[in-house]
Amino acid sequence: MSQTTALVSAARAPKRGALHRFLRNPLGVCATVILLVIITGAIAAPFLPLPPADLVDLRNAMLPSSGEHLLGTDASGRDVLSRLLWGAQVNLAGAALALVVALVVGLPTGLVAGYYGGWFDSVANWVNNLNMALPGIVVLLAVRAVAGPSVWISMAVFGVMLAPGVFRITRAAVQSVRGELYVDAARVSGLGDARIIGRHVLTVVRAPVIIQSARLAAIAIAIQAGLEFLGITDSSLPSWGSMLNEGFRRIFVAPSLVFWPSLVIGLATMSLILLGNAMRDALEDRGTADALRTGKTAPAAADAVADRHEGVLLSVRDLEVSYGTGDAQKTVVHHVGLDISPGEVLGLVGESGSGKTQTAFSVLGLLPEGGWVSRGSIRFDGVELTEQTVAERRALRGTEIGYVPQEPLSNLDPNFRIGQQLTEPLRTRMGMTKTEAKARAIELLARVGIPDPEATYRAYPHEISGGMAQRVLIAGAVATRPRLLIADEPTTALDVTVQAEVLDLLRDVQQETGMAVLMVTHNFGVVADICDRVVVMQHGRVVESGAVEEILTTPREEYTQNLLASMLDEEGPVRTYAAPAAERSQS
Repeated sequence: MSQTTALVSAARAPKRGALHRFLRNPLGVCATVILLVIITGAIAAPFLPLPPADLVDLRNAMLPSSGEHLLGTDASGRDVLSRLLWGAQVNLAGAALALVVALVVGLPTGLVAGYYGGWFDSVANWVNNLNMALPGIVVLLAVRAVAGPSVWISMAVFGVMLAPGVFRITRAAVQSVRGELYVDAARVSGLGDARIIGRHVLTVVRAPVIIQSARLAAIAIAIQAGLEFLGITDSSLPSWGSMLNEGFRRIFVAPSLVFWPSLVIGLATMSLILLGNAMRDALEDRGTADALRTGKTAPAAADAVADRHEGVLLSVRDLEVSYGTGDAQKTVVHHVGLDISPGEVLGLVGESGSGKTQTAFSVLGLLPEGGWVSRGSIRFDGVELTEQTVAERRALRGTEIGYVPQEPLSNLDPNFRIGQQLTEPLRTRMGMTKTEAKARAIELLARVGIPDPEATYRAYPHEISGGMAQRVLIAGAVATRPRLLIADEPTTALDVTVQAEVLDLLRDVQQETGMAVLMVTHNFGVVADICDRVVVMQHGRVVESGAVEEILTTPREEYTQNLLASMLDEEGPVRTYAAPAAERSQS
C-alpha cells in the first residue's frame, strides 16, 4: 500500500469511530432495529391494506386473530393492528414533542447557567427546583381543565416538566470544563463567549444530552400512555394508552387486548433505554479505538521487523503518534525506536512535552482522545500490537502488561475501599475466588511495605497517605504478575524520602519477579538509581540512547548534557537548563 493511500485511510478511519463502537454493541443494535420497526410501521400505516383505526363494526367485535384481522378486533370491532400502528403515530409524536420542548427549555438555560454562573445560575436553579417539586399529575389535570383533553398541549406541558433533567446534566457538564486551561486559552485568544460555548463546551455537552434525550423519550412514552389510560387526553385518537384502558376493562374476556399495547410500550421504552446506554458507551469510550488505529506503510513495517533483535520482549520501531486527521493532523511522536529485554529496566527520559508519556500510552493502547498510531510497529513478545483489536489489547493490560500511574491518590476511586479495587482484577482476570483474591491482596500489601495491610485493605483512599497510595498502585500493578511494567513518573507527587522508598520497592519487586520495566521519568536521579539503559527524548524524537553509566558519564548530545547539568548535586544546582541557541532564537 502506498504512503498516500495509507494516509487517506488513516484520515477517514476516525470519522467512523463512534459508529463502529456502537455497531459492536449487540444490545444497542437490537434496540435500534426494534425502534426502526416501530417507526416504520407508524409511517407506513396510511399505506397498508388495513381497516381504518376508528372504523366501528359491532358485528365483528371481539374476533380472534384471522387472515382479515391479524391481531383480532376489540369490543367495538376495530382492528387491533391498525389501532397499534396509528396509535404509534400519536405516541411517538407526543414523546417527540415533549422531548423537543425539554431540550429547547433546558439546554440553553443549562449552558448559560453553567458557563456564566452568578445570579442567572441561582435563579435558574431555583426555577428548576420549583419545577421538580410540582406534582406532575396535578399540573396535567389542571391543564386539561383549562385547555381541554388535548394530547399535544399535555405533552408540551410535560416537556416543560422534563426540562430540569436536561438543565441539570447540561449545567454539570459545562461547569466541569469552564475552568479548563483550554477554555481559558480560548478566552485569552480573544474568542467571544458564544464561540467558546459553541466550539469548546458543546462538544462536552453533546454526549450526555444525547443519552439523556433517549431516556426522556422513554419516560415521555410511558407517561403519555398513562395519561391516555386515565382518559386525561383526547379519547377519539387511537393510542396505546386508550387501547390499554379498553383491554384492562375486558382483561378476563380477551387478555390479548392488554397484551399487544403493553408489548409495544414495553419494547419502545426498553429499546430507548438500551439505545441511550449504547450511545453512552459509544460516545464516551473514546481514545482507545484511535490509539489502536494505524496508518503505517508496508515498507516501514518490514523495516521494523528486519531491525528487531532476538530475545526482545518489547520492540518499538519507527513509531509515530498523531492527533487529528487530514489537514488538521499533528504528529507529536516522530520515528521513535526502543527495545526492552526480559528483566531489563529501561528509562525513558525527557522534559515535559518530549513525547515520553505518549510513547508509553501507545504501548498500552490508551492514547487520549484523538490520538492514534499513524506509523510504525509495536511488538510485544513477537505479537504486533498495532494490528490487534480493542478486546485483544484490553486482554493484555493488567495481565501481561502492568501500569503504575503518577499522582497515586487521583488514580484510586474514592467510592470504593482499597481491598475492592485490588481484588476486582484478581477475580475477573485471574479467576480467583473472593477468599483467594483477598488473601493475595493482603499478601501484596504486606510485600510492598505497608505496615498494617489488613487495615489498609479495609480503608478508603482518603484515609491513606500519598506514599501508601503509590505502594497500593504498585501492588495492584504486579498482582497479576505482568511480564512488562510501565511506570509513568511514579515518584513525581511524592517527597524525597518517600521517592527513595518507592524506588527501592520497585527495584526489589522487579528483581523478585524478573519482569521488564519501562520507567518514564524526567529525573536522571531515578534513572541512575534503578535503570539499566536509558532513552532520551526531545520534541517527540529520540536524541540519544545507551547504557546508564555511559549516558551519565559521557553524554554525546547537548540536550542530554543540559538535562544532566540541571540536576542537583551535593553542592546544590550546577546550573539551570539552557535551551539551544536555535530554540532561543525561535522563542
